[in-house]
Order: sequence, then C-alpha cells, then structure tokens
Amino acid sequence: MATAGRIQTVLGPIAPESLGPTLMHEHVLCDVTAPALAAQARPEVEIRLDNVWQLNYEWGADAPGFHRLSDEALSVAELGRLREAGGAAVVELTCAGIRPSPLGLQRVAAASGVTIVMGTGWYVDSYLDDTVRGASVEALASGLIAALRTGTDGVRSGIIGEIGCSDPWTELERKTLRAAVIAQKETGASVNVHPSRCFDTVLDMLGCVRRWGGDMARTIVSHVDRTVVRDQDLDRLADTGCVIEYDFFGIETSHYPFAPIDMPNDATRLDKVRRLIAAGHLGRIVLSQDICTRGRLGGLGGHGYGHMFRNVVPLMRRKGFSQAEIDAIFVRTPRRLLTVP
Repeated sequence: MATAGRIQTVLGPIAPESLGPTLMHEHVLCDVTAPALAAQARPEVEIRLDNVWQLNYEWGADAPGFHRLSDEALSVAELGRLREAGGAAVVELTCAGIRPSPLGLQRVAAASGVTIVMGTGWYVDSYLDDTVRGASVEALASGLIAALRTGTDGVRSGIIGEIGCSDPWTELERKTLRAAVIAQKETGASVNVHPSRCFDTVLDMLGCVRRWGGDMARTIVSHVDRTVVRDQDLDRLADTGCVIEYDFFGIETSHYPFAPIDMPNDATRLDKVRRLIAAGHLGRIVLSQDICTRGRLGGLGGHGYGHMFRNVVPLMRRKGFSQAEIDAIFVRTPRRLLTVP
C-alpha cells in the first residue's frame, strides 16, 4: 500500500494536496449485468436518441449490454468531459462480481489524465461465485490487504469497496463486510458499503462495523438517495458517525424500478445535504453519480461524468452553498478518506 500520508492511485501514490475535485463513487470499466440476463445469448441493445430516455427510465432492466462499460476509448473520452467540466479524480468501485479491470483502469487513467483510485472487495451475494462462498473471513481479509499493499495484476487499490449488502442481508455479505473491517483495521483504508434498501438493515450493518472495531469516520454508506427517505432517518444515519454519500446525481426521475421508493432529483438531494450541513456534518458528506450503465454516458445521450461539475456545482452556488462547503465535499473530505493514515 502507499506509504503513510499518501493517496494510492492506479498509477501510483500521490500527495494528498495534489488530489483535485473528486467523485467518490463511479464505475469506469464494469459489467453490472444481472446474472440471469448475463446467461442469455442475446445481442447488445443499440442505444439511440429514440430509446435512451426509456432505457434510462427502466435502468436497462432487460437490455443486454446496457450495464457493461468495457470500451476503454469511450471511457477515456467520457473522463475527458469530466476534466473539461472541472473534475480531476474518480474513485472507481468496481469489485469482484462485476468484472473489475485493474490494467484497463491504468490505461484509461494514463490516457485521460484523470486520477483514478481503485476499490477492492465484493459486490452483492447474487453476483458472487463459490470461491468467495467457500473462503474464510480471514482468507478474504488477507486478499483485501494484499490488494491494498501489493496490488491486483500489479495495480494497487486505494480503498475497500463497494462491499455489497442485499435486502435482506445475507450471511455471505456479513462475511465479506467483516473481512473489510479486518482489512481496514490492518491498513487504515476507508471502506465503502453498498447498503441494503431497508434502513433497519443499514443500521444493523453499521452496528456490526462498530462492534467489529471498524472506523466509522472512514466508513462510507453509498446510495443514500434510495435508502433513506425520511429526514428523521437521515438524522439517525448521521448520528452513527459514518460518511454519507449521495451518489445518484444525474438521475432526475422519481421512478426507481427495484423497490417502491420515490427517488429525489438533484435539487432535492442538495436540500438533504444542506440539512446535514446545518446539523454539523459537513466533514462527513461526499457526492457522486455512480455511473454504471451506458445510457448515462455523455456520448450516448446521458449526463456523463462531468454533470456534477458542469451542472450540480453551479446549482449548489445558486442554492447558497459557499465555496468552502463545496471544497469540503469535493476536495477536503475525499483527501481525508483516501489518504493512508
């Protein structure tokens, strides 16, 4: 792993002060195709102007290839749009089960000029194979530690995650999260968790992290947009001491096909962030877009990685966010979370 006081990227360690505005949860190369759909031999869906809106609305539910990001040249171009909009770095959380590509990320980072910090871990139970099911907690933790300290295919990870949690939470997922906590205690790395959609399960999960000795200030809960609906529950989540991540920016429809949840739009997400800041939680908020489908790429009709800096940051300013608050969310907190303690 990178030496203490440095941030580990796919191209090597960097000084924290060199990390610019950062998206803390993205996918650049991945395949999140549901296992049942992946098993079907069907041609990849063509994304066109007359179908991209509907595909995005349905989250590509039955669209072969829609959840696959495998074109490195396209990824380089998309990250170029991020740089043009003012972004500098992404945390890429493609983990086991959804086809990580460490060497591909190296090539994309080198060609695009965008800093990429790679995650390590396991996605939700239904995507995992027997090698994970049969491994002990200790063996899984050792694998995470090796990914952080020596690398996968020679490429070192700089964060643990996203660690998958289903609804209901499975015994296998408890095992992978416990391994993540063990690795965090050994290395100091932050952990990003893909939570259950059930809020009570999220609290149970975080309670386990605390009991196992995890560092709550370096434990990031993703997808709060689709997990926490009520303000009182948002307050309860913040009271755990975790880092809160709103990461569905750019998804402006309330429709959520996987559960009976009304999704917020970008303005409503920022209102929730403002509530958190007013309660004193500024240092534990990060934002991102979790792009993992082709229809959200700018070159294919979506908002693209640059949306956060091209559109959301100006909206933050119009809604009264100070530059200091914006810098805390996109620069200072990512630096803290990614710097090896």
